[in-house]
Amino acid sequence: MASIPLLRLFPPEQSKLNHSAFFPANSFPTATYLRRQSPPKPAPIKCSSTTTPATDRLISAVSYFIPFFNGLQYGRYLFTKYPVLAAPIELLFPLLSMYHSVPYASFVTFFGLYLGVVRNPNFSRYTRFNALQALVLDVLLAVPVLLQRIVSPGRSGLALKLTAWVHSGIFVFVVACFIYGLVSSILGKIPYLPLVAEAAGRQLD
Repeated sequence: MASIPLLRLFPPEQSKLNHSAFFPANSFPTATYLRRQSPPKPAPIKCSSTTTPATDRLISAVSYFIPFFNGLQYGRYLFTKYPVLAAPIELLFPLLSMYHSVPYASFVTFFGLYLGVVRNPNFSRYTRFNALQALVLDVLLAVPVLLQRIVSPGRSGLALKLTAWVHSGIFVFVVACFIYGLVSSILGKIPYLPLVAEAAGRQLD
């Protein structure tokens, strides 16, 4: 029996799949629908920053001059070996002369800053923290001097070299803390000095 072509059994109009019968027109997501279902854009984050008053920054910055002035004595070995390091200090000679012109300047400035700022609730915590941090650093700087007077190491040989190393290390630490505290206070940020910040924070809490 002759084979009948399959195309004759199914007319061309019926051999084509009716896509609209299987997939209605409204079943395909349109571009408008996709835009509506797209996830919402996150809201922009607004950065809120509080500006530290200029008076608080000024008092905080000045507070760090006290341990710096009292810590200059530890730099005499470095100044002797490297005189160029004393050049920046010469710019502060007017302030140093004014500071040392006051009798018992260390005690006066210490108790004046402690009673007038640290224990004064009229000042902000930012100012009181920086002032107390500077005072704690100033107290720590007195410890090596007391130990040196008690132990009284020799002034020659290995004892002299050891004393010069310790004093030079303390001076570098003091200068680093001074620059860090001064710049942070000018910018209105809170400096956290090593070995000092935790003790100062406990005193205020």
